[in-house]
Amino acid sequence: MPESSADRPVVTRFAPSPTGYLHIGGARTALFNWLFARHHGGKFLLRIEDTDRQRSTPEATEAIFEGLTWLGLDWDGDAVSQFARAGRHAEVAQVMLDAGYAYKCFSTQAEIEAFREAAKAEGRSTLFRSPWRDVTPDKHPEKPFVVRLKAPRSGETVIDDAVQGRVRVKNEQLDDMILLRSNGTPTYMLAVVVDDFDMGVTHVIRGDDHLTNAARQCQIWRLMGWDEPVWAHIPLIHGEDGKKLSKRHGALSVQEYQAAGFSAAGVRNYLARLGWSHGNEEFFTTEEAVEWFDLGAVKRSPARFDTAKLAKLSGAHIAVADDAALVAEVLEYLQASGQPDLTDDQGLALQSAMYCLKDRAKTFGELLEKAHFILTSRPIEPDGDAAKELGSVSRRILAELTPHLQTASWDRDTLEGIVSAHAAENGTKMGKLAGPLRAALAGRAVSPSVFDMMLVLGREETIARLEDAAS
Repeated sequence: MPESSADRPVVTRFAPSPTGYLHIGGARTALFNWLFARHHGGKFLLRIEDTDRQRSTPEATEAIFEGLTWLGLDWDGDAVSQFARAGRHAEVAQVMLDAGYAYKCFSTQAEIEAFREAAKAEGRSTLFRSPWRDVTPDKHPEKPFVVRLKAPRSGETVIDDAVQGRVRVKNEQLDDMILLRSNGTPTYMLAVVVDDFDMGVTHVIRGDDHLTNAARQCQIWRLMGWDEPVWAHIPLIHGEDGKKLSKRHGALSVQEYQAAGFSAAGVRNYLARLGWSHGNEEFFTTEEAVEWFDLGAVKRSPARFDTAKLAKLSGAHIAVADDAALVAEVLEYLQASGQPDLTDDQGLALQSAMYCLKDRAKTFGELLEKAHFILTSRPIEPDGDAAKELGSVSRRILAELTPHLQTASWDRDTLEGIVSAHAAENGTKMGKLAGPLRAALAGRAVSPSVFDMMLVLGREETIARLEDAAS
């Protein structure tokens, strides 16, 4: 199947409707378009299909911008408003009328319903066949009309799809779709074609629920003599039960995944693997995805969403990320989830501790839980499990340990040697002493290594916390 279009520079587009937040399926579609464009050194355009004025909202449009920005999917040029181009759409409809590719239909809604009822009763197709298709203009009445496409009635429409292969649709199954409504406003089916042509789109990459639309839309392309784009209809995402993805499967908006603490790089990686693959690679960088992406490796069968795999990849990307970049993402996560911001000092402390925090943290929430020791301040309030570690014996051992740390070299080997020797003096193992140390230094039963915490906190703060716990 074709992956290029007459050697033209690649131009893809993402065209969401601003009637709700950017959901994860739409984000995957945007990602595939972005990857394909960047792979070919082309352009990735953004069009907001806001012709449904009753349901389109500025808030939803802004959410689309924010979701794409968080995912790192930058678009070229300004976002295009489909509603703002209504005049251009009507202009093309008039060209089609003048050329005989379209016609005025004066049938009322009541007449259309009567036609369908009669067809149903007689066992015929209920696809509406307008009696005005071949009526000459001199016989047109002075009453409201819609403009319909004069679609072919026989034969078939063939689409060579880069993902689905050759798709054939019998023309008798397609109606003369409406191009302009009776109030003169364009329909989606006309607007999307005109916009794609005017924007120079070479590849239409979208969900396979649009495959029927493609069979109808390509007729406009062909009647107008425009260079048709390469079609690529990607399979939808399903839940783990094989049913269409919905909120009960964890299908949240992109903003909700950000607020849940997932890494943007991890989400990109996971979405790229939903329906596309490069060998057996599971973990890869965005740069590698751009280098490898091609439509030929997109599968025809639906991908299944797995939150556990998403979390695993999120953690893998957190583990290898630059420390300063991670702090910046943590700050964005806190804002997105409505949590208090960090002070400048806390941000610097977090960055210094990142080396012992980012391994095995699947989300930024988990990372911040591990970072509690560096973000909190004295006096440390141990939680329930940690408090159990600070009995009278443990407090005595900590009190006796403190003098050994006063003049010790502050490096890992030395600290491990001192703690190990002190544990042996008290007839216990170093592992048994780790619990009280964690409770004293972090106030938590789960934390980074006690020696990592001591190194990050420094001598003065470490000793102060141990003295607080021992008192």
